[in-house]
Amino acid sequence: MSDAPIQTRPSGRPLLWEILARDRHARAGRLTTRRGTVLTPAFMPVGTQGAVKGLMPDEVRQLGAEIVLANTYHLHVRPGEQVIRDLGGLHRFCGWDGPILTDSGGYQVFSLAQRCRVDDDGVTFSDHVEGTRRRLTPEQSIRIQEMLGSDIMMPLDDCTGKPTDRRAADDAMRRTLSWLPRNVAARTDASAALLGIVQGGVFADLRQESLERTVVHELDGYALGGVSVGESREQMRRVIEQWGPSFPAECPRYVMGIGRPQDLVEAVASGFDMFDCVLPTRHGRTAQLFTPGGTINIRNARYRDDPEPLDADCGCPVCRRLSRGYLRHLYTSGEMLGARAGTVHNLWYYLELMRKMRRAIVEQRFERFRTAFYEGLAEDESARGEQP
Repeated sequence: MSDAPIQTRPSGRPLLWEILARDRHARAGRLTTRRGTVLTPAFMPVGTQGAVKGLMPDEVRQLGAEIVLANTYHLHVRPGEQVIRDLGGLHRFCGWDGPILTDSGGYQVFSLAQRCRVDDDGVTFSDHVEGTRRRLTPEQSIRIQEMLGSDIMMPLDDCTGKPTDRRAADDAMRRTLSWLPRNVAARTDASAALLGIVQGGVFADLRQESLERTVVHELDGYALGGVSVGESREQMRRVIEQWGPSFPAECPRYVMGIGRPQDLVEAVASGFDMFDCVLPTRHGRTAQLFTPGGTINIRNARYRDDPEPLDADCGCPVCRRLSRGYLRHLYTSGEMLGARAGTVHNLWYYLELMRKMRRAIVEQRFERFRTAFYEGLAEDESARGEQP
């Protein structure tokens, strides 16, 4: 495997962002990085430890993915950024030649690590693998991401605040803002992009302050952080709807960590461009399979003798060749092919959803697509009696 070619940005910046079409707030765009181009709206499959679970890199590419996400915390803990650098960088290490976005590691420190203690300088924690005592600061997070060879980096932010607790949300937002200049100053790789993260929980004034104080750094794009982390679905939707159009139009907009198809449709309608979530791969491993009518639990007895494909209109390799009855058999018998097949189908579904939304925006019919999307969910839910 060879290193991916490095392209020079005509603008002199690490990202070239072009809006190709608009339909109200929804946008179809093209994001050009040093390792290739990503058409948006784009879903980034999550490769937590340098791998999209169960799939080879070529399989992920064949499903239509153009960019993947890797987890800084997990790769720092095991095998370590120095090992990955010595083996040629993250792209060579994991066999993926396209763009990679890396998170900062902050969310995993706060959610996975033991004895985590945050202060104004950084975070001290014991990792979840060996309990090794570690320290993560904004400077170290950027250094790790640059050693990995990330194409799009995220700054270390404070993820401790409960989104519905004003004091906690305010404290986390202000710490995130105080760390941002240190993230920016620590950056040494001018060809790697750095995005900013807007925090503030469900509170409009906190979000506004965070946005205003983040965009002054003129970063390569902006992300909405701290959503789908404890607030109600209605509150999450309200934040996404309100802040999508408020983000700078001349940069890509990223919602971090949301995953239900309905949430992705609403985020695109609000003007966001990039998304990631473990939901399609995690559900693929647990027999929860996505269809236009909602989510099917393929373990249900009703599918035991079913000769039909999971979704007759789906173009994925699973639906073209395998029946519902066979898929159920794979899961109930513990065959590893079941988890692989479910992951392939679910990722195809998510990536195809992005392709459909992109076409609808270009053809100026996004609202018709959105209406039909929800009508399909309602009709199938009524027919099958299963929750979408």
